Amino acid sequence: MNIDKNQIAEHNQQLEAVQNRRFNQLAEDLPNAETIVQKLVDFQVAIPSWALGTGGTRFGRFSGGGEPRNLEEKIADIGLLHALNRSSGAISLHIPWDIPEDYAAIRTLASQYDLSFDAMNSNTFQDQQGQALSYKFGSMQHVDKAVRKQAVDHNIDVIKHGIELGSKSLTVWLADGSSFPGQLNFRRAFQNTLESLQEVYAALPEDWKIFVEYKAFEPNFYSTTVGDWGQSLLYASKLGDKAYTLVDLGHHLPNANIEQIVSLLLMEGKLGGFHFNDSKYGDDDLTTGSIKPYQLFLIFSELVEGMDNRGMDHTKDLGWMIDASHNLKDPLEDLLQSVEAILIAYAQALLVDRAALTEAQSANDVVRAQEILQHAFRTDVRPLVAEARKRTGAALNPVQLFRELGVRSQLIKERGAKTVATGL
Repeated sequence: MNIDKNQIAEHNQQLEAVQNRRFNQLAEDLPNAETIVQKLVDFQVAIPSWALGTGGTRFGRFSGGGEPRNLEEKIADIGLLHALNRSSGAISLHIPWDIPEDYAAIRTLASQYDLSFDAMNSNTFQDQQGQALSYKFGSMQHVDKAVRKQAVDHNIDVIKHGIELGSKSLTVWLADGSSFPGQLNFRRAFQNTLESLQEVYAALPEDWKIFVEYKAFEPNFYSTTVGDWGQSLLYASKLGDKAYTLVDLGHHLPNANIEQIVSLLLMEGKLGGFHFNDSKYGDDDLTTGSIKPYQLFLIFSELVEGMDNRGMDHTKDLGWMIDASHNLKDPLEDLLQSVEAILIAYAQALLVDRAALTEAQSANDVVRAQEILQHAFRTDVRPLVAEARKRTGAALNPVQLFRELGVRSQLIKERGAKTVATGL
């Protein structure tokens, strides 16, 4: 299914008068409104190939209809998202779930939807059909060198796939760890993992980055070999200048101060990017901004301040990607909501009066500092986000248009009512 520009134009025509009134009213009070709108226009969030089907839990998966059955259909679905919001202009592939059979054809298909390829993602947390050795007791940390070599070779293969598609980065998330005391020698596990990552690092092209993702727990519950940002930073520092830490918002213990983590990683020049989602208890993989919108704003506040301090490009110097698993919502609607929440938090962060905040901090004026932050957070910036969409030819209300056009019903007609997306 394709969404025609005329359909978007008709939708916007119905909402344009209200949008213009709201935007003009807000712009009167914001001297930097035009600057913010342009930054929103430029900002892109990558969509992971595995997030286009219905996810699940350890207890079950309830697949929806019209799910993409192959990589081509996944690209088409992201094309739908990008047509609706013009902020989803990249796809992040997971290997081996989404190995292209014809690189040239896949590149051409992606370009037809105005999509590029973001970070490539490897998988050593599952045993694949026909796999020679098992990852049951770890991959890069494994006591058996042959298993470690298998994991390294897989990651190098992922790099090769990415080179063919024009990607420039590799994300490595390891499920390695232990579930019982005494099961693992921590130092040996760290050293094995480091040596394995060093082999992968040596295979990186000069213009590539490697992102080392961390997670506090799950699937292992006693220890995780890359368990927190400190461990990830240690690996990245030992690997070299092309290695960075990747932050997944759900990969922390409850109440972790993620905004402080972000600030310090930026200070050290070792923050590589994000996997956006939201959580109540752990790695819940819920819609971004659905549970802790203020935390998301505070994270973006530190991002904007830290990136500006280092003279970084907001759109290119960090990797922005959603990582979620949808077991209740339509995956495409969920992704539209997540992108919207990310743009709202980014716009709010751009509103923060940095000079006034620095002055309040220097004076230890705690009340004033809170007022400055919460004023930005409580400002309804949705007219700014909608204005950015309107100027790029996207829908003023993407979820509304998605439903008006009956996108899911059309996908079910094209693909069937009982399709299951590849991957998760």
